[in-house]
Amino acid sequence: MTDATKPVSGREMRKSKDVKVAQISYPFWFGGTASCMATLFTHPLDLVKVRLQMQGNTAGRLNMLQMFSHVAKTDGVMGLYRGLSAAQLRQITYSMTRFGVYEYLKERITTPEAKPSFLTLVAMASASGFVGGVVGNPGDILNVRMQHDAALPKEQRRNYKHAIDGLIRMSRTEGVASLWRGVWPNSSRAVLMTVGQLATYDIFKTLLLDGTSMKDGLSTHFTASFLAGFVATTICSPVDVIKTRVMGSTDQKSIVRIVTDISKAEGLRWMFKGWVPSFIRVGPHTILTFLFLEQHKKIYRQLQGV
Repeated sequence: MTDATKPVSGREMRKSKDVKVAQISYPFWFGGTASCMATLFTHPLDLVKVRLQMQGNTAGRLNMLQMFSHVAKTDGVMGLYRGLSAAQLRQITYSMTRFGVYEYLKERITTPEAKPSFLTLVAMASASGFVGGVVGNPGDILNVRMQHDAALPKEQRRNYKHAIDGLIRMSRTEGVASLWRGVWPNSSRAVLMTVGQLATYDIFKTLLLDGTSMKDGLSTHFTASFLAGFVATTICSPVDVIKTRVMGSTDQKSIVRIVTDISKAEGLRWMFKGWVPSFIRVGPHTILTFLFLEQHKKIYRQLQGV
């Protein structure tokens, strides 16, 4: 039997369809809007994570549930959404850039005959994450500050009205350069997060489609994104804690000094401080982002008649 007359299996047909879909050029902003939509659901989890990471190694430290209760009691339920405008600014800049650059690079490398290797995906995700981290740093630092503001003594609170007000006031009082405070740990985290989310999502999705009977649908997207969220949370945890401490502080300490001081005061446990709330936040956010992103792409293909 020749190749021309050989029957094509269902899995091969599905793979062929997936390859065809992969060649579509999607709008650059899809990743940003998908992340913004996910943030509407996960922002309270991010706020609690920041509050936990900013706690010192004191006797009165709260756990995740206690922190949720504390914020709700002291600031009201809407206090859990403090800093939402900064979080959305962060997604519009950071996530839109990293997703857009990653998809652009992947489109240029992917061919009908071959898909990028794991190392190639990691390299593309690393470059995309670094650029996204630099572009999104102002939104990120405002996000940390606005989420942590209510936990500070009244005389130390910044009381930004919204993200734009924060950008203007930071530029005026601390200089424009202050908007990129902590850019190196933030960019390092962005590299790890993008590798942990985007590259591993593509790998897990490919493994599920090629190695199981799962189809390219919601169950596959959910499983791949859940696994990607777990990987991203774990590899990003130490850098995430450092980033939060640097951005939330007004002291001009070097990163080495900050790490040294934290290690002396809290031991090596600081590296995974807030891991559970981080995963509870990153996991759902990763899942929702990719579910929204895949639906973006599905609707776009329908509109394009593919």
